Amino acid sequence: MRALHIITGLGVGGAEQQLRLLLRQLPVDCEVVTLTNPGPVADGLLADGVRVVHLGMAGNRDLSALPRLTALIERGGYDLVHTHLYRACLYGRIAARLAGVRAIVATEHSLGERQLEGRPLTGAVRGLYLAGERLGRATVAVSATVAERLRRWGVPEGRIHLVPNGIDAEAFRFDAAARRRTRALLGLPEDAYVIGGVGRLAAGKQFGVLIEALAQLPADCRLLLVGGGPEEGALRQAARQRGLADRVVLAGESPLLPAPRDSRRPPLGALLSAMDVLASPSPEEAFGLAAVEGLAAGLPVRYAACPALEDLPRQSTAGAERLAPGAASFARALAALRAAGPRRLQVPGAVHHYSIARSARQLTGVYAQALAPTKGVTRS
Repeated sequence: MRALHIITGLGVGGAEQQLRLLLRQLPVDCEVVTLTNPGPVADGLLADGVRVVHLGMAGNRDLSALPRLTALIERGGYDLVHTHLYRACLYGRIAARLAGVRAIVATEHSLGERQLEGRPLTGAVRGLYLAGERLGRATVAVSATVAERLRRWGVPEGRIHLVPNGIDAEAFRFDAAARRRTRALLGLPEDAYVIGGVGRLAAGKQFGVLIEALAQLPADCRLLLVGGGPEEGALRQAARQRGLADRVVLAGESPLLPAPRDSRRPPLGALLSAMDVLASPSPEEAFGLAAVEGLAAGLPVRYAACPALEDLPRQSTAGAERLAPGAASFARALAALRAAGPRRLQVPGAVHHYSIARSARQLTGVYAQALAPTKGVTRS
């Protein structure tokens, strides 16, 4: 089977890195088209031996991209097209249909209650989404919460498939040597209590809540934020205004796997080893991958929203605790953890449940159903 994955961009983001992990596991001949931004994840895919094509799309309304994408699909002789993220799902489904491919799968990575990839969920956004969704055979939800949102939107039950995000747990195993190296590299004292946050530096992630919480914590506490995005300047300014500039470290984007062009940048696993707790203040998530990665690193996790954990039995999420949104509740919880002292926890069952190998096996089943000659696709 030959499959083409179409994604909006290949910067360091959750959906982008999830794609790279999946392609390492799928027993399928895969190629990738990125509409824009062939960033670090494109480099990683190329290093893995995956062909990556940059379509050079100029913006959301660059309609000239559609015939180019259609022609590319026609030339490739693909059996199946799999799209990721809003823009790629819209253009990719249309192009696949025009090219004569009917086995079209899309993964819904970022559907929240009120936002879709940071866009407010207006009637126009929802209408366009549903119009594109009808062109496909299957829509993959990354969590049971997202699957339920799709049902409420009116996506037919038979087209919804639950395939959770997955992680390579071994990449996050605690490493004491990496902890020392990474702290030294970032200027974090060995005896500091380090609160970590991982994700895109965007308004919806609300990392400013952690800066406000830090202001209420003892001077030995530090905040380490891993990620890039439009809110970086605002977060730096907030830290300066609170007199916390020397206690807040913005480490920038970090790949799950070492980046071929910048092997000196610590991978995410090393950065998690440098932390003492993982905090996720975002009140709305489609999955909450960072929380699962934190648990894989043996960290206590405190979060405002995480469908990945909320969808599982409580006994499999030991070490994680849901908090009320806001700086006050995070400050209280983090103060209690700091008083108890840094410790590594046993990796809970949730981490093993969200294995990338398991996700790849489930997705392979979705592909088989999408390729079936009958239209009656049942839910996996």
